[in-house]
Amino acid sequence: MNEKVLHTLEYHKIIDMLSECATSASGKELCRNLKPSVDLKEIQLAQQQTSDALTRIYQKGSLSFSGAHNVGASLKRLEVGGILSIEEFLKIASLLEVSKRAKAYSRNEREESKADSLEELFARLEPLTPLLEEIRRCILSEDEIADDASATLKHIRRSIKNTNEKIRSQMNELLNSSRSHLQDAVITMRDGRYCLPVKAESKGQVPGMIHDQSSTGSTFFIEPMAIVKLNNDLKELYLKEREEIEIILANLSSLTGEYIPYLKDDYDILTELDFIFAKGSLAKKHNGTSPVFNKERRIKIRRGRHPLLDSRKVVPIDIHLGEDFDLLIVTGPNTGGKTVSLKTVGLFTLMGQAGLHIPANDRSELSVFEEVFADIGDEQSIEQNLSTFSSHMTNITSILKQVNENSLVLFDELCAGTDPVEGAALATSILSRLHDYGIRTMATTHYSELKVFALSTAGVENACCEFSVETLSPTYHLLIGIPGKSNAFAISGKLGLPADIIEDAKTRMTEQEENFEDLISDLETKRTAIEKERLETEQYKKEIEALKHKLEEKQERLDAQREKIIRQANEDAHAILREAKEVADQTIKNFHKYGQANPSAKEMEQERSKLRGKMSNLEKNMALKQKETANHKVPKKLRIGDSVKVLSMNLKGTVHTLPNDKGDLYVQMGILRSLVNIKDLVLLEEPPTLGNKKKSTGAGKLKMSKSASVSTEINLIGKTTDEAVSLLDKYLDDAYLAHMPSVRVVHGKGTGALRKAVQGHLKRLKYVKSFRLGEFGEGDSGVTIVEFK
Repeated sequence: MNEKVLHTLEYHKIIDMLSECATSASGKELCRNLKPSVDLKEIQLAQQQTSDALTRIYQKGSLSFSGAHNVGASLKRLEVGGILSIEEFLKIASLLEVSKRAKAYSRNEREESKADSLEELFARLEPLTPLLEEIRRCILSEDEIADDASATLKHIRRSIKNTNEKIRSQMNELLNSSRSHLQDAVITMRDGRYCLPVKAESKGQVPGMIHDQSSTGSTFFIEPMAIVKLNNDLKELYLKEREEIEIILANLSSLTGEYIPYLKDDYDILTELDFIFAKGSLAKKHNGTSPVFNKERRIKIRRGRHPLLDSRKVVPIDIHLGEDFDLLIVTGPNTGGKTVSLKTVGLFTLMGQAGLHIPANDRSELSVFEEVFADIGDEQSIEQNLSTFSSHMTNITSILKQVNENSLVLFDELCAGTDPVEGAALATSILSRLHDYGIRTMATTHYSELKVFALSTAGVENACCEFSVETLSPTYHLLIGIPGKSNAFAISGKLGLPADIIEDAKTRMTEQEENFEDLISDLETKRTAIEKERLETEQYKKEIEALKHKLEEKQERLDAQREKIIRQANEDAHAILREAKEVADQTIKNFHKYGQANPSAKEMEQERSKLRGKMSNLEKNMALKQKETANHKVPKKLRIGDSVKVLSMNLKGTVHTLPNDKGDLYVQMGILRSLVNIKDLVLLEEPPTLGNKKKSTGAGKLKMSKSASVSTEINLIGKTTDEAVSLLDKYLDDAYLAHMPSVRVVHGKGTGALRKAVQGHLKRLKYVKSFRLGEFGEGDSGVTIVEFK
């Protein structure tokens, strides 16, 4: 890839952001050297590694590689039999500790998920725990070797301590006995030997060796003769200590030399992992996704956001090129977003081929281009005595010499800066040549002739950046299929240019130019109207679907009620028949009884009266039921929590919501929550007993507790699919019983397996009204929004 386009599209700024995500010096260096590749397999592997790193970051957090020092020079010294210094051993220990930390990080991941493209790298790491422990046992810091590094060193240091104590003891005795001859009552050190500060006039009174003299000559630093031997012994012990430390370092060097290949591999692997996790961190920062690469030179960017713009302000754009057309001409006013759209396509291509995720929605597509050429910006050269137009033409000439069918070409304001007629003709010829070769090209322009060229040529398409004349500001939406207007007259009028000047300018336009601009204006008006109608149609479709869903629910409810009524009627009829049979049997039995015993008329009449009374009671009960159903008093003032009876279902329940304008409200009947009309209710009068109060209060507290304890979001990142579905099922039950309208399920992006499992489970739940992936700002495809019925 040519260096010029990397600079033009500001690829180096992306690399700077990537380097900041690396945590080791070698990892940062690898990031700085990253260049786009043209090998499809290499690109796909790099993209997969970035995706796997991003998944691990979402599951377990970032992994720091700080401390992975470059120990190459130290290892070369070991190869030739050299002895390493304390500082070098500490760097090797730091490298091994990073390796150990990375190994543990990978082990935790492997227990929870299947192997990915990074598993092999983690598996090849060798923490060399015995070597690490030996180095840490022997070396405490850059300035200190542990006493326990060897038995000899421990013995020497014990001897040094004892000798020091003897010297100090004798020096204190001499200090007390010769205090009158001393300048100060202190013990000092000169050349590593203990001395006393003796007055110049008393130096003969203190026998010993003179080691130094003060600058004024008034004080001599004398080593008393009584401790000369002890000082000599101490000096000798220090020499032995240094020799023993050299032996310890030599032994450590010999031990480390056995692991040279492993140390080299650890350093290389940790550097590569730091680089890969830096790509994952950058993808997380930009909310990036892995693009799908194709071999058909097709570009399809879904909701792409330029990575160098403020993510809170940038307007996502949709761009496609290479499927229905290979040349896209973008027109519209200045500062409308044309150049940003152009740079987005080029920069996404470079990032994708470098193995970096792009800040766009899932299923965005890119292709592998051998070269990307861009002529963007003012490249006027004072040193080469070139004007803006000449500089651009020099660049364009160079591009035309190098370009081939596997190239992507980007032109910003093609052939601007010269006579408009000649510039438009030249631009048309250049684009026509590239179009004939089938080269994927995107160009921005103000020339109306290029709009006509796009309208009249197959395989060439117009596009524009939308502009609001009312607010004099661009909306930054890219509209493919619609040529743009410069809106010069409208903008000038809004900015206060006199109307007569604008009208005079309009008269100076040719009729053909004016008709073309009017055509563009009409197309834009029609597009806006069609877009509005499309949105209204979608809204109507949603409303129809909702009504259809409600009707289906109502029909299901009516069917269930009808079946219940029929079943109840059959049961009642069966009971009536059974009771009638029993009465008939009893009557026949009595008839035979009285017939045989010659009963009196009075007894017979009593039996008949008893039977007649029973029938009257049954008829009275039936009339009361019919009256209750047909002429019951409709409740006027219902309160949440009132006890009611649903006549159509013959069930008792509790008012859960107040009636709407149509009189519909929700009633909770045990675990069943149903929408009924107020005309179908009878208010039940319940005595306010102490027991009822306690029961009502308990239920209210339970319901409030459930509503308060259920979160509006569940995070399933890091769970297996079985664990996630089990947790999700219980959470959705609790949320539905708490009467929450919707919840947010966080499953992450990763490989998509968890998302598929979540959405598959949601399809099977009858109380789920709908679900969808989150939009930009809600978590994108890493989140599913669930709405309850």
